[in-house]
Amino acid sequence: KTWLEENAPRIDRNTLVIDCLGTKERICALGFRLAEVYGFTFVGGHPMAGSERSGIKYARADLFEGASMVLVPQDPDDILLLQRLRSVLRPLGFAHFPVTTAEEHDRRIGFTSQLPHLISNALVRSPSAALHAGFSAGSFRDMTRVAELNPRMWTELFLENRENLLHELDDLLESLGQYRDALERSDTDALNALLEDGSQRKKEIGTP
Repeated sequence: KTWLEENAPRIDRNTLVIDCLGTKERICALGFRLAEVYGFTFVGGHPMAGSERSGIKYARADLFEGASMVLVPQDPDDILLLQRLRSVLRPLGFAHFPVTTAEEHDRRIGFTSQLPHLISNALVRSPSAALHAGFSAGSFRDMTRVAELNPRMWTELFLENRENLLHELDDLLESLGQYRDALERSDTDALNALLEDGSQRKKEIGTP
């Protein structure tokens, strides 16, 4: 953000500027404002690809192959701009280009990305996690894959999207409370109903 503010006066008017930050509301508000002042084109972007590892040594040539690139243009109905964006981004391997607003992006990403990272990180803080060797398989591996995150980066992302993440966390805690209550009461019917509901919803939403 600081870089964009400092360098905006030097950006050519024909330049297409796409950010890749994990949240969109603040950067898009700034980018759209600076674009209007200096004449370049700014579009919010979020590549839906990556891994739990950070740093150039973990870079891969096929990282974006088949992935989605979420786009947040100032005008979502600007067909010519969207065509330009696809022509620029498709050679990188992106296959899908969902278009949304900054507010909707941050709301959805609070659930699909930030909440799983928070859960994964919290899960390995259990004393039981140290005893997993020989007793864990795919479920533990998948659930904890993103626990080894970049603390400073994710702290900033979580706080920038604080309200959306709090909402998702509250919903999760309420849902977990239902499972806990059923277990505490040894309520077979209630627990079965919760598990059946979750299983059915997974079938409905499909595989990412």
